[in-house]
Amino acid sequence: LWRLGYCARLLKTNHFRTAASNTSFPAVWMLLAQHSGRIPGLFVVVKKNTSFTMPKTVEDKTNPELYLPHPRVRGMTLLNREAFKRTVVVPALKVKKEIVSSVLKSLKQSVLQRPGLKRVVEDPEDEDSRFVILDPHKIPKFSLGESEQQVLKQLSVHPEVSEYHLELTYENFKSEEILRAVLPEGQEVTSGFSRVGHIAHLNLRDHQLPYRHLIGQVIMDKNPGITCVVNKTNIIDSTYRNFEMEVLAGENNLVTKVKENNIAYELDFSKVYWNPRLSTEHGRIVELLKPGDVLFDVFAGIGPFAIPAARRRCRVFANDLNPESYAWLLHNCKLNKVDAKVKAFNMDGRDFLRGPVKEELSKELPLLKEGQKTAFHIVMNLPALAVEFLDVFRHLLVGEPCSPADLPTVHCYGFSKHSNPARDIQERAEASLGTSLAGRCSTFLVRNVAPNKEMLCLSFQIPADVLYKRPCPDEAKPASKRLCTSQKSSEEKLLS
Repeated sequence: LWRLGYCARLLKTNHFRTAASNTSFPAVWMLLAQHSGRIPGLFVVVKKNTSFTMPKTVEDKTNPELYLPHPRVRGMTLLNREAFKRTVVVPALKVKKEIVSSVLKSLKQSVLQRPGLKRVVEDPEDEDSRFVILDPHKIPKFSLGESEQQVLKQLSVHPEVSEYHLELTYENFKSEEILRAVLPEGQEVTSGFSRVGHIAHLNLRDHQLPYRHLIGQVIMDKNPGITCVVNKTNIIDSTYRNFEMEVLAGENNLVTKVKENNIAYELDFSKVYWNPRLSTEHGRIVELLKPGDVLFDVFAGIGPFAIPAARRRCRVFANDLNPESYAWLLHNCKLNKVDAKVKAFNMDGRDFLRGPVKEELSKELPLLKEGQKTAFHIVMNLPALAVEFLDVFRHLLVGEPCSPADLPTVHCYGFSKHSNPARDIQERAEASLGTSLAGRCSTFLVRNVAPNKEMLCLSFQIPADVLYKRPCPDEAKPASKRLCTSQKSSEEKLLS
């Protein structure tokens, strides 16, 4: 503190005249730095704060409402685009039209860069001249700096800055700016959404519901290709993985087309589950598969795992309990010409595991020869419930275990709100399986679903002692021998 006080006094006594004669603020700090070499850390901190906070302060004080919609739109619930019109005063430079491109190139840091607004406009009083609109945040006092003036001098342009009245309309504002101006001050603004083909899917908060139709219209206006905006009105049904929704704006057409990882799908968004945020995860799992592998998709939906796996020349068994999902799965298999490679089922997940999956594994695993590279993968993408289905694997097969390398690999998805989500989902899986997975499983964080809620994928090979039930000695004997033993025992009883 003493050193800082000394530097301040030194600055005041020795450099007062220099500072008073329009010396720039950074220059004064450089003088201070020369006398404070023993406290460089302090200088660095002060310089850092000065560099980043001063422009913001100037910008806010100059015209904090610049580029914002007119205040009269606050509280609007039915969209009135005309109410967003307003005129703002911005700096402009008058130049001859022949050198407009040279001026734009030379002053590119100072020229208006806002999308949707013209940087060059005609001069109604002089057809040989144009107005180059400057960024009011870069030219806050409607006067150019020395460097800009030197550039204009070389181009023989008068450096005088004019005031230009710029008209802004609804089309000039971004969706977030419009919604921030409409909703009550201090409340959260949601301009993000999931896009499913031509549909924008919102999850609005309670305080946004009175404005939902306006929000839907703004989203549709500002995003080309969106012709329908919906809002989820209840939680996802864990049975069929769909939810009720309200159409906020646009056409009431919820049958749409999407493209994921270069594969086209068609679906009715109101009746089946589709999440565009899972495309990376779908691709990650499919990349683990090799031609000839077998995939069992327990909760297949419309086929985002099954169809790309079939195109990878894998044999696929795909199941979904929702009749609508099953119908769209069949449709998309035909659409992508893999219907011959996918066996589709409309069953409960447990019945699918105990039926087609058990039957195929019982048939295929004993036939695998040493060195054969066929791998079996079981995908269980029902995060709300999939972990509870793992108990089905307990003694699913009967007989001698196959080679450990041939044991099926399970990819089980789940949600967790635990402070250690990876440990949480592993422990829950272990409880369902009745065995430890320590050292023989991996956990992958798929995405953050909500604050303190993660979606994860737990991958592991089913332990042999879980999957197989070894036959007791009597059960292992041929039927004829068991019959002879039984008859002999009966004869001994009669003799006695």
